[in-house]
Amino acid sequence: MSDNVLLPALGESVTEGTVTRWLKKVGDTVAVDEPLVEISTDKVDTEIPSPFAGVLEQILVQEDETAQVGAALAVIGSGSGSAAPVETPVAAPAVEAAPPVVEAAPVVTPVVSPPVVVAPPVVAPVVAPVAAPVVAPPVAPVVSTNHVSDAGYVTPLVRKLASESGIDLNSVAGTGVGGRIRKDDVLAAATGAINVVPAAAAAPILEVSALRGQTEPMSRLRKVLAERAVASMQQSAQLTTVVEVDVTKVAQLRARVQADFTARAGVKLNFMPFFTLAAAEALKAHPKLNASINGDSIVYHPTENISFAVDSERGLLTPVIREAGNLNIAQIAQQIADLAARTRSNQLKPDELGGGTFTLTNTGSRGALFDTPVVFLPQVAILGTGIVSKRAVVVTDEFGNDSIAIRSMVYLALSYDHRLVDGADASRFLVDVKSRLENAAFEGNLGI
Repeated sequence: MSDNVLLPALGESVTEGTVTRWLKKVGDTVAVDEPLVEISTDKVDTEIPSPFAGVLEQILVQEDETAQVGAALAVIGSGSGSAAPVETPVAAPAVEAAPPVVEAAPVVTPVVSPPVVVAPPVVAPVVAPVAAPVVAPPVAPVVSTNHVSDAGYVTPLVRKLASESGIDLNSVAGTGVGGRIRKDDVLAAATGAINVVPAAAAAPILEVSALRGQTEPMSRLRKVLAERAVASMQQSAQLTTVVEVDVTKVAQLRARVQADFTARAGVKLNFMPFFTLAAAEALKAHPKLNASINGDSIVYHPTENISFAVDSERGLLTPVIREAGNLNIAQIAQQIADLAARTRSNQLKPDELGGGTFTLTNTGSRGALFDTPVVFLPQVAILGTGIVSKRAVVVTDEFGNDSIAIRSMVYLALSYDHRLVDGADASRFLVDVKSRLENAAFEGNLGI
């Protein structure tokens, strides 16, 4: 008795899939729900588990070949070899076609390629050149200098105390005005609590990638992403507007409620939920940013479905927080944590990557001040959030007096499709997001 393994439905809009790797070979024993084959679609990569136990008798769709949903991929039987070959045609290699228009930011899970084995480089023996004799130039007289931390005066008392204690003043960092060494510094050094001038730190060593010097084919999903990125840039008129936002009050709120929030919501509270909520609220008042172009018509979406970028080993993906404008901070934080974790573990459903109407990308998570993110059709806008960093800025009080203060600052960069969104529209949206974040009246939105 033999059974056909069929390509299951992988999402509402997914009609076909490409076999990227067979995890079993003909003759292998397979258990129920054991991963059998990796399938790639325009939306997601996934492993197909075996629906039957037995022996893999036939592989009907080879690697890099495409099959329709419902087609037979393989035959699993008892392994007796008596089963007649299945009359299922092998799918012909897929012809690359223009990617279909999707309703979400075109994010996909890249195919995990087999590891590249890099042969060790052959290094030619190095022969040290014979150096010619060097004649040393005349040495100028050396003038002795004192390299004490402070270039100023060291009192005789401090110098005498250091001599009696056997302390080298050149090794002590002074804590006095201008770095001057004080009596307490010498006493601390004599008792072991030495303010030693720190040694120069070693330069960090970066690990050399195994891909260096190699050539590998683009995965099917990487090609789809590349095609859509180019198509988006060619079919839309994109530009970016940047504002600077003082999020000191948000930072103070986070510090004040973090312990209670984590205990009640089950996740840590970072800046991303605040950015998401502020953007979702502003989208309700600025529907052009939450719209799409359909021929000669403008479609204003009824809900704020915010895609957010997740950096995973398989590439950059954008799962969707649906109806973000109706959620509180705790709900947004929980969804971000859940979707990000399942994105990185390759457990997302294809439909969880679809339906986004606006995108947030946290480019500051890796230290960037800001960038100019690319808008992916059919969306018309994407908001990039830079790193939150403390800087000295000019602040004005309620009486108009200026002063310099240390504040938590962030850059927000909005890229948008100029076919629909004008610069004034973008600026008004950003100013409203900026105002919401700087006022930081989120206590009633925490949801705890």
